[in-house]
Amino acid sequence: MSRLDVDLMRILLVEDYPLLRGSVVECLTEEGYAVDATGSGEEGLWYAENHDYDALLLDIMLPKMDGLQILGRLRARGNMVPVILISARDSVSQRIEGLETGADDYLIKPFAVEELVARVKAQVRRKHDKKTPLLVAGDIVVNTATKSVTRAGHSIELTRKEYILLECFMFKKGEVISREYISQHAYQDYEGGTSNVVDVYVGYLRKKLNVGDLPNAILTKRGHGYMLVNGGGE
Repeated sequence: MSRLDVDLMRILLVEDYPLLRGSVVECLTEEGYAVDATGSGEEGLWYAENHDYDALLLDIMLPKMDGLQILGRLRARGNMVPVILISARDSVSQRIEGLETGADDYLIKPFAVEELVARVKAQVRRKHDKKTPLLVAGDIVVNTATKSVTRAGHSIELTRKEYILLECFMFKKGEVISREYISQHAYQDYEGGTSNVVDVYVGYLRKKLNVGDLPNAILTKRGHGYMLVNGGGE
């Protein structure tokens, strides 16, 4: 299994055709997702059961354990992560079987990778109850479609890593999130794993969000992590 570079939302791809797997991983990574990818159904099931993903992409035709078996086992154990089945099997009965097994979407091969990305985005929004691309926390507004950020009407320019970190906070606004959570959901590779890396980027982001001497929006909870507060904090 390969674990790709850093990003916010974590996607698991189980696809045994290397060229397609590589294309999907590349496209999703460019869109700002962390992607775990494997060609093994058994390994895919293990990762799905032991990691917190925002969506799963499962090929149906896999050796030993196919996508429907993976899906069935996850649903039987109460795992309701959004699942998109991808398959060359295009009959109505086969699509019905996939959806009745618990899939949230079904995409027929061959497909445009851009369409798959759009479907992934839709499932991630549904999981987080986001019907629009806007994330709002008090006077902070993030447009996930355009990757733009404003606070109290001021446009804020962020680097890619700072933007990824802010999205992580926005999805968890009002909650204390640990450095470990940030490392897994925002900076997957974590650049060597030192907590100082997270601290540094939080510092960068906090400084940019304090535009115009606005109140601090990111609070440090000593021994626990950080919290984004609506409209600024102490």
